[in-house]
Amino acid sequence: MILAAAPASASAQEVSPNTPQRTINITVYGDDACPKAESEDEIVVCGRRPEGDRYRIPKALRDDPANLSATSWTTQMEALDQDMRYTRPDSCSAVGSFGQTGCFQERIRQWRAERRQSR
Repeated sequence: MILAAAPASASAQEVSPNTPQRTINITVYGDDACPKAESEDEIVVCGRRPEGDRYRIPKALRDDPANLSATSWTTQMEALDQDMRYTRPDSCSAVGSFGQTGCFQERIRQWRAERRQSR
């Protein structure tokens, strides 16, 4: 049985002398020419797209929700700014430089909020 399998695998490994050694897949846009093969051992396969797609994000990446951000950069930066606010001056925090300077403003904001609720 082993001898019968050996010739089959040997014939599968044979390479025809006419088989190209290199294949190039390329996408061309609009009326661009497909590049020519540089040698006989090379095959060039061209896929043609409309000119309007030249600088677009590929459709596979456009539709992937993992690549799309749910929020804008402005919203992300505002959230980051809010998260790091406790380390800044006037934050009423023991963390960061001059954190204690914001305690009076914090008490005024709290007083105003309580006053609005009591009306």
